Amino acid sequence: MHALLVAHAALTLVLCGLIWTIQVVHYPLFGRVGADRYVAYQAGHGTRITALVAPLMIAEVGTAALLVYRAPGALTWLGAGLLAVVWLSTALLQVPLHSKLEHGFDEMAHRRLVASNWLRTIAWSARGVVVVRLLLDQMR
Repeated sequence: MHALLVAHAALTLVLCGLIWTIQVVHYPLFGRVGADRYVAYQAGHGTRITALVAPLMIAEVGTAALLVYRAPGALTWLGAGLLAVVWLSTALLQVPLHSKLEHGFDEMAHRRLVASNWLRTIAWSARGVVVVRLLLDQMR
């Protein structure tokens, strides 16, 4: 159980750091790429970020499911609920906005992407707090 929790916490905290980098550095800079190079930039972003994030997100959801199964409790369920928010936001908000941006820079889509991504940023940050609390509880 301890190794599972440590692995889960590591995944969550890495993704928490990554989402903050995306939110405050990467997404805001989309608007500075330039129209002539934007489609290629967005395609490169999509390929590279997916290769980095997808395995981590899949591993995170797998370890979260195992934690809920092996150690159900208020915090593990809260963490799972926050993870559902992250996945739903990704599927219903960020992916469609990225799909729109694949055809060229769109100021409104870009603004909605940055604004809606705060939902994932806050949910992953809250997950970070939850997993640290779970680790601290485990250490006691």
